[in-house]
Amino acid sequence: MTDKQASATVPTGVHPEQTDKAWSGRFSEPVSNLVQRYTASVSFDQRMAQVDIRGSLAHARMLARQAIITAQDLAEIEHGMATIEAEIGRGEFRWNLADEDVHLNIEKRLTALIGDAGKRLHTGRSRNDQVATDIRLWLREAIDNIDRLLSGYQRALLDLAERHADTPLPGFTHLQVAQPVTFGHHLLAYVEMAGRDRGRLADCRRRMNRLPLGAAALAGTSFPIDRESVARELGFDGVCENSLDAVSDRDFAIEFTAAASLLMMHVSRFSEELILWMSPRFGFIDLADRYCTGSSIMPQKKNPDVPELARGKTGRVYGHLMGLLTLMKGQPLAYNKDNQEDKEPLFDTADTLIDTLRIFAELVPGITVRPEAMRDALGQGHATATDLADYLVKRGLPFRDAHEAVARAVRRAEEKGCDLARLSLPELQTYSSLIEADVYSVLTVEGSLAARNHIGGTAPEQVRAAIARVRTRL
Repeated sequence: MTDKQASATVPTGVHPEQTDKAWSGRFSEPVSNLVQRYTASVSFDQRMAQVDIRGSLAHARMLARQAIITAQDLAEIEHGMATIEAEIGRGEFRWNLADEDVHLNIEKRLTALIGDAGKRLHTGRSRNDQVATDIRLWLREAIDNIDRLLSGYQRALLDLAERHADTPLPGFTHLQVAQPVTFGHHLLAYVEMAGRDRGRLADCRRRMNRLPLGAAALAGTSFPIDRESVARELGFDGVCENSLDAVSDRDFAIEFTAAASLLMMHVSRFSEELILWMSPRFGFIDLADRYCTGSSIMPQKKNPDVPELARGKTGRVYGHLMGLLTLMKGQPLAYNKDNQEDKEPLFDTADTLIDTLRIFAELVPGITVRPEAMRDALGQGHATATDLADYLVKRGLPFRDAHEAVARAVRRAEEKGCDLARLSLPELQTYSSLIEADVYSVLTVEGSLAARNHIGGTAPEQVRAAIARVRTRL
């Protein structure tokens, strides 16, 4: 690629003109256009502009309190930053590729607005600790947003579960009919998963919430700074206590992406079930039309595109996790330019989670449940066979013998092409003399559900109690 070609591929809204670098005094020739484009990050890290300004203002106020800059310098910096923030808000800020990243773009504009006071802002810090601070500030807000969306997703699942606390559904193992559960109980499994996701993100946020600013390039600074006051102003729980680790640590980004991967895995499992349940072979649910698309050639099709895409986007997030782990695995201390590659996967992971959770919180209330199809499926797999075995055990038969007796009864029902509950009493008694006329009460779906009346069980009473407990926690 020639320099001319490189400049022709500058991202929209970013201008390619060459300017003096903040570090150009060391060099005898300018950076080529190709290298400039290759090393710049402003096309994607400009989304951190607001947190960069917040961090810079906190740093400037500390410098003024410590008499490292004057009160007049601080006033001019605050005024200049307000102007820049307004320009960004109106979409009038001119992002320049030659200024490399969001930090130098803002600093260059500040200096143009207020002169030498703008040049003093960078006293006692480096871009290394500045960017480490900005990423943590940005990700902290993203995690808080994701947590709110996860809570909304949980509430949508809870509302649907409450409406179907009594609706029988086949519970599957190996995708074979296993035992009756209720649809509400099944949905609560995903509520539990989302709760664990929220816990992991909270843990990640807690470990991340330490201020790197003040570590400077890697060794700290000779200026009499007050890091703790900056941490308090920016809402950090404390400071990073080793300057080398402060500027080079990206554990928090990897931990976030790992938590995000688990979250998306849970959404993908739910998506897979929605796709299966919507298939005419199951017919358990229907999704609202607004979450589906049709076929360009088959007019009858209604495709569950949203769950399918969520399933696909899960792999995208997994890829970002692997990318970040690989990015960090060979880096010596302290900061290396490799770390510039942490932002795009981090930003895309957060965006993917936010978009997915928003749409699923809206999709869940639009699910139409087909109770008749669920009950029909329960009649096809001898779902109450375990209840018959439990019945015999309660009458004194060892479980292994009960298991054998019921297995032979199931085989007989298969031969007759009927459900276990449709075998006559004399037929059932050929498998065990302990069976009496009351056996049919345990062979009903409702009897099976009601029998599992303990915490974590699928009895409708327990489902409602579980929903109440989760609502209290939320």
